[in-house]
Amino acid sequence: MAILKIIKENDVETQYDLARLLQENGYNVTQATVSRDIKLLNLIKVSENGRQKYVVYANEENGNNGKYNTILKEGFVSMDMAQNILVIKTVSGMAMAVAAALDAMNFHELVGTIAGDDTIMCVIRTIEDTRLIMDKIQKIIK
Repeated sequence: MAILKIIKENDVETQYDLARLLQENGYNVTQATVSRDIKLLNLIKVSENGRQKYVVYANEENGNNGKYNTILKEGFVSMDMAQNILVIKTVSGMAMAVAAALDAMNFHELVGTIAGDDTIMCVIRTIEDTRLIMDKIQKIIK
């Protein structure tokens, strides 16, 4: 999640720059771990205004969802709804990554997410939409 936030807020040109920004934000990383994370998140470099920067690769085959589906599958433990609030339990330490993946999937029913260490609160537009999102998540994790 930290990497996705950093590349969204900054024009990151190199793995070194990304590692430096992560370290400035309190993450103990090396260039090797950043390289693996770039591959896992399916980041690519694009040219913009004569400079290159990292972005999430959008594949027509899977939308933006290929790598996000993997993050959701690996982090998901359970979910339950309370009206239009969906609470998702994750593996410890994975809530922020799973929440970022859900946000990036651009479900129109999902207003937003708030993540702790192992719990995500998702605000959904309606009770019916909450059921739809739960069905979508179930299909992804199976």
